[in-house]
Amino acid sequence: MSYEDRDQYGMYVDNGHKGPGPELMGADTLIGDHVHNLQNEHLGEIKEIMLDMRTGKIAYAVMSSGGVLTIGEKLFAVPWEALTLDTVNKRFTLNLDKERIEAAPGFDKDNWPDMANQTWASQVHNYYGIGGDTRPGVR
Repeated sequence: MSYEDRDQYGMYVDNGHKGPGPELMGADTLIGDHVHNLQNEHLGEIKEIMLDMRTGKIAYAVMSSGGVLTIGEKLFAVPWEALTLDTVNKRFTLNLDKERIEAAPGFDKDNWPDMANQTWASQVHNYYGIGGDTRPGVR
């Protein structure tokens, strides 16, 4: 299901490119979007979008991969800057090989990391090749 399918408020109706999206989008419509890599391999699905309340910016997308009906699935905090919205296919693209996402630092739904921890943030940003300031939500 794409963000257009979850659009309860008609935000993405094509009115001659007026309206909010895709330059400005509702977070709720992005949850559930698929994530593919540049080889068109399915990597996972967006489960949550984490906001940095200090900056007001998006810090991470929590992506799930693997498992069946949430059993055995692994969650990943992907820096928002690592994702690209693919408006043609109505999904996100992550420039990462499938093997690399399978080896990525992840967690399960009962053991979330401290995403505000600077050391953790640096490790995650480095893994996904996002340099610069690693404070969540800072570009």
